[in-house]
Amino acid sequence: MDVKLLNPFVQAAVEVLKAEVGAEVSRGELSLQKSSLTSDELTVMINLVGDVYGMALYGMSIETGLKFVSKIMGQEFAELDALAQSGVAELGNVISGKAAVRFSEAGFASSISTPTILNGSGVQISTLDFPRIVVPLSTQFGTLTAHLALREKKEGDPRQAERFAASLIPPVAAPSHEVE
Repeated sequence: MDVKLLNPFVQAAVEVLKAEVGAEVSRGELSLQKSSLTSDELTVMINLVGDVYGMALYGMSIETGLKFVSKIMGQEFAELDALAQSGVAELGNVISGKAAVRFSEAGFASSISTPTILNGSGVQISTLDFPRIVVPLSTQFGTLTAHLALREKKEGDPRQAERFAASLIPPVAAPSHEVE
């Protein structure tokens, strides 16, 4: 998977966690996962279709999900009820939506699916021959782990890739959470 497809998701996740949860975020070590099993207790799954296509999974512990939702909604959640699940799903939706906007601004039209919540570790999700890049994002509330299995459609204007890569250069003064 091309690293340039990861940065919009990592940047969006950092922005959303800071804005919505008030979290300080640090990116952990990247890894490649070929297993089709989820390892987190709670996972938000979102599919992408278009010029960039594939799947984004956002995994976390139930405790972390409850802390995120409690901060976002301004009320304490002690159990993963329907409202808490909706809040966790919306967190993944907002992150993916921001990433899709970045792709669009770079000339790559992509749409995201409605989020799906997977409750329980060990759920089998096939990304077929797409290996997943795993990006842990640690906060004071717990870790959100992004699993990204993405590809760029090869059709179209050959200059799209150059425009997209140029759009990912971070501002000099801002700390970088980009993948290198």
